[in-house]
Amino acid sequence: MPSHLHALCFDAHDPLRLARFWADFLGWERSEDSSDGITLLPIDDTGFRLRFLPTQERKTGQNHMHFDLTSTSLDDQKQVVERALELGARHIDIGQRPEEGHVVLADPEGNEFCVIEPGNSFLAECGFIGALAGDGSQEAGYFWSRALGWPLVWDQDQETAIRSPHGGPKVTWGGPPLMPKTGKERLHFDLAPPAGSDQQAEVDRLVSLGATRIDIGQGDVDWVVMADPDGHEFCVLTPR
Repeated sequence: MPSHLHALCFDAHDPLRLARFWADFLGWERSEDSSDGITLLPIDDTGFRLRFLPTQERKTGQNHMHFDLTSTSLDDQKQVVERALELGARHIDIGQRPEEGHVVLADPEGNEFCVIEPGNSFLAECGFIGALAGDGSQEAGYFWSRALGWPLVWDQDQETAIRSPHGGPKVTWGGPPLMPKTGKERLHFDLAPPAGSDQQAEVDRLVSLGATRIDIGQGDVDWVVMADPDGHEFCVLTPR
């Protein structure tokens, strides 16, 4: 069995503040905090946790992935945006055109997310978190499909998307041109091999699919830091 997507991790200058924003905005519950971060548990079919980890590094450039949040009507979209702003989000300009129906915001630490207009057919079967939209190649989409065992639900014009067989958000890659990579990314996946399996065997399997082991100064830890075919970092945890 392949690893499962255990968590989407955010590097944060103030993990508690950022966790509170997303917990209040999504209505998710906080689990017990630990010395190395804060975890939010989904209350829907999202299927993976959100983890907020301390960092001193500055955010440089646009994140390579962001949430696309759905809305049921124009009034609902407006209310979602207003709620986000009240909790500490802000409007940002990343080059979106006025005629585009989505609203681009940033959370209190500048992490981008979009509130999508109603009637979006691509996200019609998804929940509030409709997609985790990524900047990435078709090769990366194929890699993650095989890595997680999630089927491709879109594969056209070098744009790809996968979705868990159990539902939840889609994970998408927009194809070329790709954004330049600027330093360590603020968002990354934590993968967990299934209980009773072997971490090293899973690392070897991911390498055979196109991943590489990398060193970001992690030192002596019990997780393995890797990069996907586009060079985006992720971690393989011990089985759980």
